[in-house]
Amino acid sequence: MRGAPIDVLERVPLFHDLDRDELAQIALLFKERDFEAGETIIQEGSGGAAFYVIEAGEASVTIQGKPHSILRQGDYFGEIALIDEGPRMATITAASRLDCWGLTYWDFRPLVEANGVIGWKLLQRMAMMLRDARAGGR
Repeated sequence: MRGAPIDVLERVPLFHDLDRDELAQIALLFKERDFEAGETIIQEGSGGAAFYVIEAGEASVTIQGKPHSILRQGDYFGEIALIDEGPRMATITAASRLDCWGLTYWDFRPLVEANGVIGWKLLQRMAMMLRDARAGGR
């Protein structure tokens, strides 16, 4: 099993606190996922269990039917699904052919349960990202 290239994951802010050995453990869990232009990857309001990192292509983000942003190479989406299978907050649609690396909740959870250091680093990073997002919304 090959998994995602470590250099792709190093660009993801969520993983910035992990060392290369920890990144290598997570990288092995990722699987290649490709989507055609126009394909819906995530539907707002539906349950979610996967996190994606874009290797090539573009995806559009809509919230409540309104265009929100465009995601490109190195961007990622669905990170909350690694922790919680709750409803998705946006719809993500491939705007072009989209090559991604995907990681599911079911593959990620056993790694975090077995390695508290990785889990703790990710929780700290997510808390910081949430704090930054809330500060930006004020």
